[in-house]
Amino acid sequence: MHAIARIAIVAVAALSLAACGNRNEVGNVGVDWTGNDISIEALADPEVDGVVCHLSFFNRSFIDRMSQGNWFEDPSYSALDCSVVGPVTVGDINTNGGEEIFREGRSLIWKSLRVTRIYDAANNALIYLAHAREIQQGSGKMSLSVVPLNGLDVTWENGAPAPQPMQGSVMVQ
Repeated sequence: MHAIARIAIVAVAALSLAACGNRNEVGNVGVDWTGNDISIEALADPEVDGVVCHLSFFNRSFIDRMSQGNWFEDPSYSALDCSVVGPVTVGDINTNGGEEIFREGRSLIWKSLRVTRIYDAANNALIYLAHAREIQQGSGKMSLSVVPLNGLDVTWENGAPAPQPMQGSVMVQ
């Protein structure tokens, strides 16, 4: 392949990545002179009205991509915080396992950043876990946020599940 063709492919890929904006972005903080940023997005849980999560993650700049040689991948680091912002209405959620509520690619093909919701029946809480998922290697980079439902006026569209204490779990009342 000719050098000009390679440069053209890299330029098109870089422009495509730069053009990927997100309408849920609420903030962007520049962290260095090369243009690397930390982005913050608001994520509404599609099945739980009244809960919003704020997810921050690192976006590499074009200059950083060129200097590092890893053009098509962003780091897996993220931070997550979820809170109640209004009346809570829980829709059709899986109360016996986790459900993915957000996914965003962090590389051209192999890596994604995900947010998974898990209902903790023993403590009547919603747990939100931000984590990276990679095809070849798993990642231990994660962030956790818990939204306790005790003491809140919560409407369950399908009826509230019965508390189910788990062995080794501490029931908070």
